[in-house]
Amino acid sequence: MDRRQFLAAGFAAPAALAAQTAHEPAQAATAVQPFSDPDFGYTAQVALGASYHRAGNPGKLLALTAQIKPGDFDSAWRAYYDAGVQARKQAEAAAAKRHMVSAREAYLWAAEYFSCALRFLDLSRETESPSPSWQQYADCWSAAASLFEPAAERLEIPYEGSSLTAWFFPVDRSRRRRPLVIHNTGADGLEISMYVRGVAGALPRGYNCLILNGPGQCDSLWAKKLYFRPDWEKAITPVVDAMLRRRDVDPKRIALVGASQGGYFVPRALAFERRIAAGVADPGVWNVADPWLRNLPKPVREMLDAGKQTDFDRIVAKGMATNPRAKAMVQMRMRPYGLTSYYEAFPRCRNTTWTMWPARFAAPC
Repeated sequence: MDRRQFLAAGFAAPAALAAQTAHEPAQAATAVQPFSDPDFGYTAQVALGASYHRAGNPGKLLALTAQIKPGDFDSAWRAYYDAGVQARKQAEAAAAKRHMVSAREAYLWAAEYFSCALRFLDLSRETESPSPSWQQYADCWSAAASLFEPAAERLEIPYEGSSLTAWFFPVDRSRRRRPLVIHNTGADGLEISMYVRGVAGALPRGYNCLILNGPGQCDSLWAKKLYFRPDWEKAITPVVDAMLRRRDVDPKRIALVGASQGGYFVPRALAFERRIAAGVADPGVWNVADPWLRNLPKPVREMLDAGKQTDFDRIVAKGMATNPRAKAMVQMRMRPYGLTSYYEAFPRCRNTTWTMWPARFAAPC
């Protein structure tokens, strides 16, 4: 289930539940092949795309699809996780022999495979917590970043009593002042996704790059327990402050690029942070809450609007019980907000919409 489809199945479930009689059993999910399944197919395509920038082995990835049983999320998690373990061993063996290019590429493979495995954890019965898989990913990404030439620099940017991790990729060792592109992911992308979707192309074209782990993203979520916020400029402004202190950053040529839900974060930050010269929203996100709300049946929506938290959580939980796939997807989407209550998640999403802004910033450009 990709970003455009999430929650559609989940909140169709409460509607079906309301219309269902006590004698009508829930319909079983239809098993489909990996590339036609929206969850399996999306992940496979993302992984294959990453191989363009040597963050995956196309042959290995195609072979993985043969190991995944239709509709079986345990087999999907296991296939990608085992591939990550294997690639990590290859990377460690190459590093031990001082074959650093091979080690870097194998670590990138491992990071990509582990990131794919993470997409299936909420539906897999093989593990109780995503944290060990995330740590495997984080170890491999960090190892790969250290093996670039020149190495990526891990930064800890002060942020409201904590810090935001960022990865600075310089074009070369010259310390020459260059334009900077800040890469901002969305709700579920990790550093590896920002590398393959931006950094790998920008570096050879003369742009220094920064991958930002904003609140609710990457280690900010998993390790620091920092969560999404609608006023994203509060995350971006300290990053700009830190970058303007660097000799190798041109202060007049800083760009901010947002992917997925970053398509909301970036325009929001640009409306308030005027030191950024250019921005890209891919895609532009007008209202984060819309995919959450559009599939709510009217009676359930009325419970939400009336503030009936107990009733709302109860009926949505019943609907989710008939659709484990949708339940897992919603849980994954709620995690960056730090919430477990369905009722609490919806108002939080409603805050991330252009209609909540001051009037002078109400329309993106």
